[in-house]
Amino acid sequence: MENVNNSLQSFLEYLQLEKNYSKYTIEHYQRDISEFLLFMNEQGINGLHTVSYFDARLYLTHLYDKQLAKRSISRKTSCLRSFYKFLMREKLSNENPFQSVSLPKKDHKLPKFLYEEEIEVIFNSVDASSELGKRDLALLELLYATGIRVGECTGIQLKDLDFSLETVLVHGKGKKDRYVPFGSKAKKALLDYINVARNKLVGQLDADHGKLFVNFRGAPLTSRGVRFVLSTLIETASVKGKIHPHVLRHTFATHLLNNGADLRSVQELLGHSEISSTQIYTHVTKEQLKKVYNSAHPRA
Repeated sequence: MENVNNSLQSFLEYLQLEKNYSKYTIEHYQRDISEFLLFMNEQGINGLHTVSYFDARLYLTHLYDKQLAKRSISRKTSCLRSFYKFLMREKLSNENPFQSVSLPKKDHKLPKFLYEEEIEVIFNSVDASSELGKRDLALLELLYATGIRVGECTGIQLKDLDFSLETVLVHGKGKKDRYVPFGSKAKKALLDYINVARNKLVGQLDADHGKLFVNFRGAPLTSRGVRFVLSTLIETASVKGKIHPHVLRHTFATHLLNNGADLRSVQELLGHSEISSTQIYTHVTKEQLKKVYNSAHPRA
């Protein structure tokens, strides 16, 4: 199995150096491929180059037997397809046994989002009288104003903000940077937080690390910290359901499209490389349907 492990390590290095995948994504690839290597061992398959289409189908059956979600099975199969594509490039395998394996049809679930009335309730419930309250409001405003991912949010530094142009430089997935605009309300909340609250919080440290959002000790706020802040805010606002950074991202995209933004612009703002990733947001809310009906139907 030594050659197998070497092949896996070479593939992971390829993902990191050539594809610029994030650490989180690479860990998923490693875990999925390691599960397949364990299956190979159980089936007595000695090398990656000896895996056949029949073995690939057998592994797919094995995944179904574990009652995994269709999305998980598709991800694992796609991962192994990419792995074998790499092995063929490196002349470590003559064929890709997963190339012709059909992926299970995904369950298309609409992304969860908040209605405009719900988001207003959350904003109004934030007590911005304290340092952490000012931070929470600025965090909420920026996430909703830009639709950025939680990892992108925690990576923002003070120097990435341009208040004259009202834009923020976002370091996205795959080391792809983009400028995202934010509105006047987000600008006001950010300036209030930076000028009043952040200076006091960071003042506890020996040196300023430059990150925009900080915790109560003045250290950089983590992704876990952002999720905790949002959970606390929705609990205070007594809004039904859970709120996490991706719900705000979904809400951002949904509200833009429902109010007339074009799909390509929303794709650019979200940092999606493919338009298909953005198309899931083209659903409409009940309010939008009612609005269209009332304006278009003769007897509405």
